[in-house]
Amino acid sequence: MPQPTTTELTFSDAGMPWAVEDWSAALHPPTVLIADDDEDIRDLIAVKLRAAGYHTLEAGDGNTAMALAVNERPHLVLLDISMPGLDGLGFCYELHSSPQTADIPVIIVSSRGTPADVDLGHIVGAEDYLVKPFSPAELLRRVQRLLPLDD
Repeated sequence: MPQPTTTELTFSDAGMPWAVEDWSAALHPPTVLIADDDEDIRDLIAVKLRAAGYHTLEAGDGNTAMALAVNERPHLVLLDISMPGLDGLGFCYELHSSPQTADIPVIIVSSRGTPADVDLGHIVGAEDYLVKPFSPAELLRRVQRLLPLDD
């Protein structure tokens, strides 16, 4: 009986096989969901993240953001607190209450910057909190800390 043949790819700079799963990751960059009711802020963040190599999804309200989070399973969520429908705090709490989405990290990006606001953001499950106005470079640094591109 003939033996099945397998193909193994080796890259000259690596000297070792590259698993198919790695190909998939290279072809499909990490996805970041941007949930903010301000279209200009969403656009600014999306442009910066796409330029850095991330794929983005956008939502202008909490209900749309939750539907995207459940159906698309982004690798990270950037979240404003003040949004129509489901606000950011409710979104973050619900996201981390569901076993399907509990492992998706959240960075709250909000103009609410008192220590109590930041503490509340962490209580509902946010991994990080960035106060508006923010530096795009600082936002990118925080995204890369939670979602490195070379993973």
